[in-house]
Amino acid sequence: MLIGARLRKLRDSKELSQGDIEKATGLLRCYISRVENGHTVPSLETLERFATALEVPLYRLFYEGEDPPETPNLTPRKTLEELAQEEGKTGAEARFLLKFKRLLGQLGNPDREVLLSLAKKLATR
Repeated sequence: MLIGARLRKLRDSKELSQGDIEKATGLLRCYISRVENGHTVPSLETLERFATALEVPLYRLFYEGEDPPETPNLTPRKTLEELAQEEGKTGAEARFLLKFKRLLGQLGNPDREVLLSLAKKLATR
């Protein structure tokens, strides 16, 4: 199945219009139409925007099964806690992220929203 047809199928199943997707992604409706009709191939960043707007994980744009696809050839990753046990820069960064994770867990929703807003502004620069 072509990606445009898959996007349209997911959008229709959620009873969303192209206008709804336009509002959620910031993409122009004419661009959304071109993608859905196979006239334009979207970038990965654009596909991430579609997935967010459709409230589905990115893999669902490519996979129709109910369960996540099997990934037998992927190398297992270490957890953040395992990385924090390592020496050197990797361990130091992992320990910093663990502290950050703990502190973020203590924040209330208003504070989280302020931080998220700030992060979004910084990301656009």
